[in-house]
Amino acid sequence: MERSGPSARPPKNMVWIAGGEFAMGSEDFYPEERPVHTVGVDGFWMDEHPVTVAEFRRFVKATGHVTLAETAPEAVDFPDAAADQLVPGSLVFTPPRQRVSLDDYRAWWSWVPGAQWRHPEGPGSTLHGRERHPAVHISHADASAYAAWAGKQLPTEAEWEYAARGGLDGATYAWGDTPTIRGRHMANTWHGRFPHENLLLDGFERTSPVGSFPPNGYGLLDVCGNVWEWTRDGFTADHASASPHGGASGGRPCCGPSDPRRSLHRLVIKGGSHLCAPSYCLRYRPAARQAQTPDTSTSHLGLRCVLRPSS
Repeated sequence: MERSGPSARPPKNMVWIAGGEFAMGSEDFYPEERPVHTVGVDGFWMDEHPVTVAEFRRFVKATGHVTLAETAPEAVDFPDAAADQLVPGSLVFTPPRQRVSLDDYRAWWSWVPGAQWRHPEGPGSTLHGRERHPAVHISHADASAYAAWAGKQLPTEAEWEYAARGGLDGATYAWGDTPTIRGRHMANTWHGRFPHENLLLDGFERTSPVGSFPPNGYGLLDVCGNVWEWTRDGFTADHASASPHGGASGGRPCCGPSDPRRSLHRLVIKGGSHLCAPSYCLRYRPAARQAQTPDTSTSHLGLRCVLRPSS
């Protein structure tokens, strides 16, 4: 049910999402996605794709912004942290060479000093050839600063999920109910035995250029897979206890751990990433949601903005 229409010239690289009601959540997968409930959203503009390296670089050049991953934490704030953790850095996916237990994500996540958006895998890695890849190692504060500079906002969880569904209310994926369409992979996700075997059936080992896969029904690119995306909403253990913009809960870490040095308050991230595998983290679905501490950054976490007509 459409509730409003665009009121101005389309902003560059944004897509108009007409307001309406939809069934939010899923009863078929993880507990935090339940219960399914009807939610209404007003119309808004949404970035066509996750914020790219080129876009984030323009922001940094214009503002001089220093990301959280580039900032050394204060020892007084983290008295239990080891000395080698009190340096600028971020969490990087490091695949083990053999099969490991899926009970401990430390087997495939490493704290890498010097890892940040300019050096996604740590010192020595570069952004050469990645201008159209999503920017990563983005904390919630970094995402909020970018959105403010761009004159936009971070989406609510409901806005994000409504847009990601692309009009397919109740469908499992952003493109329908089957993992592929006529054998074609529809998102950058993990293929093989996670976390040690990646068969690269979709052609990408890590992030991919935005637009490498078909858009959803609203014309949005990479809403599932590639990188997780921040929302503005606090995480709750299930939708029944959710509040509009608050509440924090734990939740079992998936393929996106929290920085062990950081706070316990958590926000919702959406969309899954290239590390999501059916055997471990089947979260490259619009209904899927993950808890993330706001002052954490990882090598598969980025952002996408919205613009509300009333803003």
